[in-house]
Amino acid sequence: MTKRCSSPRLIVSAQLTTLVQTAFAAAIAFGVAPWAIAFNFWVSPSLAGDPFRDREPHQIGDQTEAAFKAIFQQGNYPAADRYLQQAISKEPNEPLAYAIKASLAYGNKDWAKLDTYSQKTLETGQKLISSDPLRGNLYTAVGHFLEGAVVITREGTVKGVPQAFSRLRQVYEYLDKAEAISANDPELNLIKGYMDLLLAVNLPFASPDQAIRRLEQNAAPQYLVDRGVALAYRDLKRYPQALEYVNRAIKTTSDNPEIYYLKAQILKELGQKEKSQQIIQEAIANFDKALTKKSQLPGDLVKQIESERKNAISLKSPG
Repeated sequence: MTKRCSSPRLIVSAQLTTLVQTAFAAAIAFGVAPWAIAFNFWVSPSLAGDPFRDREPHQIGDQTEAAFKAIFQQGNYPAADRYLQQAISKEPNEPLAYAIKASLAYGNKDWAKLDTYSQKTLETGQKLISSDPLRGNLYTAVGHFLEGAVVITREGTVKGVPQAFSRLRQVYEYLDKAEAISANDPELNLIKGYMDLLLAVNLPFASPDQAIRRLEQNAAPQYLVDRGVALAYRDLKRYPQALEYVNRAIKTTSDNPEIYYLKAQILKELGQKEKSQQIIQEAIANFDKALTKKSQLPGDLVKQIESERKNAISLKSPG
């Protein structure tokens, strides 16, 4: 992202609201949450480790790891919420837990909690720099990013954009410090890859192909790489490629209803583009599959899936 600081200020300002409000929380889907769920989808904390690295794992708390897997492998927000409460109690120095909590608050439109947990992400990230410089700098960057979201929601576009723009510069300052320590680190490349993809689909001067290469070459876990690339191709309206990657994600996270929702969105757009009733019907089937586990999804997300399903049904020809 060599052009990020030299690019025209007006272009960035015009697009920054969308970027800040959708980026870390929305793209990695650190989401929202209501209650009631079957217990067979819970992740066992005793099996928890570093979700990003197969070799030389970093010290990430078991409860934080379990929450991460509950959300991204299972799409199980109630389970994740339970683990996060334990993480904050037992693993108070782990910034990832606070980053997830901040994003959950964002999804719930709980701006007070978003503010609280964004600050905690930044504080714990800064404290971690001395013992784990890579992850400390990484989550200091994430903390600044979330703080930018707080500024936008609190101040609005006119007052908030200049402050958020300043935060965005700090985000990349600390990401660059983390990259100088370990440029190929999978956790760094997952988060930076997602951020770069959101820049690429929202701003005209960024390269989606470069961001996709970053994810595919160095990021982990693979199921989030596939999901991120599918999201990018969806937003770029490159639906066949999006379908290829969402199918890869389904192979490794087949219990996650959000993956079927993403596939349904892609199929709906592809069906409209190709004027194919068969593809639209397949989209509806995937909306239905996502809704079979609606009890473990955020309430607002369930309403959104139901709304998009109705829209897909309206596209079907009579008879």
